[in-house]
Amino acid sequence: MPRRERNKFVKRGEFIEILIEDYAFGGKGIGRIRNEEGEFVIFVPNTLPGQLVKAQVKKTSKRYAECKLEEVLQSSEEEVAVPFQAIPGAPYIKLPIDLQHKYKKESTLQLFKRIGKVADIEAKFDEFIASPVVYHYRNKMEYGFSAIRYDHELRTDVDEFALGFKKRGTWWCAENLDNDSGLFDKQVEDNLKVIREFCEVSGLAPWHAPKREGFFRFLVVRKSYESNQLLFNLVTTSYDLPKFDMDGFVALFKTIFGNRLAGILHSINDEVGDRTLATAGTSKLVYGKEKIVENLLGLNFEISMKSFFQTNPKSAEKLYSKVVDYVLEKQETVDGKVVMDLFCGTGTIGQIVASRSNNAQIVGVDIVASAIEDAKENAKRNGIEGVSFYAADVGKFLLEHPEYTNKIETIILDPARAGIAPKTLRKVIKLGAQRMVYVSCNPATQARDTEQLIEAGYELKKISMVDQFPHTAHIETIALFEK
Repeated sequence: MPRRERNKFVKRGEFIEILIEDYAFGGKGIGRIRNEEGEFVIFVPNTLPGQLVKAQVKKTSKRYAECKLEEVLQSSEEEVAVPFQAIPGAPYIKLPIDLQHKYKKESTLQLFKRIGKVADIEAKFDEFIASPVVYHYRNKMEYGFSAIRYDHELRTDVDEFALGFKKRGTWWCAENLDNDSGLFDKQVEDNLKVIREFCEVSGLAPWHAPKREGFFRFLVVRKSYESNQLLFNLVTTSYDLPKFDMDGFVALFKTIFGNRLAGILHSINDEVGDRTLATAGTSKLVYGKEKIVENLLGLNFEISMKSFFQTNPKSAEKLYSKVVDYVLEKQETVDGKVVMDLFCGTGTIGQIVASRSNNAQIVGVDIVASAIEDAKENAKRNGIEGVSFYAADVGKFLLEHPEYTNKIETIILDPARAGIAPKTLRKVIKLGAQRMVYVSCNPATQARDTEQLIEAGYELKKISMVDQFPHTAHIETIALFEK
């Protein structure tokens, strides 16, 4: 068997310095090595045109290499100074927002040309919707404790108590967050060092990822923009719990946040997996209440620590308004007809459609039973009629509910980041809807699904983009398909 020809430009594992020249979808900067052998493409995530970066080669092929960003050696001329602490979750915070929009729009349209095979995608482009709030827009943040801290001055990791975010590209060490990152709540982030000091003085150990041991694991915060209240969840192991001064911890939070403090939960996670909620762990309320209320487009939604809810609620209002515009664009396909809200979660979109249409019958379907329970409660609280929610698998839905056969005129699709599995999409197509409004937080999978929908007789009529996550590579898309 002949050996695969190796490239003559870079080797796996080596460190290179490269000037970033272009931007590809998903926040991948593109650099190029040119020599007598020709031209070779280098992809480096979380980088921008104009930056000189140091990167490590992770994967190579004959024509290109995928690299991991080590550090930015020289900023782009387009970047500006900002008063925030740099964090891995906001790689583009120094890039003016209009340029962020430009890169996102151009790279997403290219994606639909290349993967979705939509040659005239520019003609179908409807609108780019900016986030109304550019900074401090998030309503949830997870901070991790670590026994290993990355020291930027020494450029190495040290054995020290840390609370903040993982250093990019590592699983074992964290960087302290000492000041406002510009993404979440300024008061919380400016006081994170005070919370860290309290925990460190307790003498109890933060989580040591390589050893899989320690007491402090995560501090999770949810915020309501409606009430400006904060809900905290301290996640620890059960080991050494009797030694922890929970009363002192609660008193500290009451002192810092006063009336903004809605509640504090304490969750036990003894599993070695790196996630905030353990499958077998316990959670109990130690102060205040365990839910906060958020308002979207005049509807109230009760949110617990476990609830899925849009991370940028002000931008989510813009997103939902656009979805509703597409759904209600042709009233005759909605009024008095069945609209299926698939992957409906807590039923937000379906309830908004129901509140704005004449006699539409909204059917919300999600396989997660707890989300459906939340959806029913939210609909009751908001006095929304004409909505029915079912915990069901899409493939079996019509078998279990034959009363909806041949009656579904419009389908709203809002799948998770992985998109819709091809087998599931075939089942969705079999439902026979005239129109589909497809919301995606991952345009790459939506572009893939677009090709399958076109083959099944649907036409992409229009597409909009919503910037839900400023300063990141993420963009959400809303596409309208009609038979």
